[in-house]
Amino acid sequence: MAVLMESGQIVGVKFAQLEAFVDPRGRFMETFRKEWFPERTWDVFQANRSDSRAGVLRGLHYHFHQVDYWYAPVGRVRVGLADLRRSSPTYGASQVLEIGEHNAVGVFIPCGVAHGFVALTDATLTYLVDQYYHPRDEHGVLWNDPTRAVPWGISEPILSERDRQLPPLDAIQPINLPQ
Repeated sequence: MAVLMESGQIVGVKFAQLEAFVDPRGRFMETFRKEWFPERTWDVFQANRSDSRAGVLRGLHYHFHQVDYWYAPVGRVRVGLADLRRSSPTYGASQVLEIGEHNAVGVFIPCGVAHGFVALTDATLTYLVDQYYHPRDEHGVLWNDPTRAVPWGISEPILSERDRQLPPLDAIQPINLPQ
């Protein structure tokens, strides 16, 4: 069973400290239960896997209708979060958290919280989403936007062309930002 914790920095973000059961054969771990996050129905979801080389940064992305649940079964990643919800009491807050093989934590990311990760080692990130992918619900903000101040700990990451072209926050029209 996981120990659930609320982020002390961004309202609605939750962490599931996962417990491994180890015996001579190996280990077993529950990585997700929908009952851990009752604020979403999880009736429809999609499971994804992202493999990244050390130094790759993916993000910052945000959605209006989709929540994400991340877990890194292989390697280590630094998760970066930024609250873009204008009505949130933690609007503007950012947070980083290292997850992976030596810190078995699942991360629940609500709608409107921008999220990304940098691979500190070669890494695999799995993520569940509560909606099927829809390109009109895929938005982003520049990974190193100075107004978000996500402390990535990396200055020259490997980026996709798409992520390199994301706008800074002040270039995004308010209608394109979460409430």
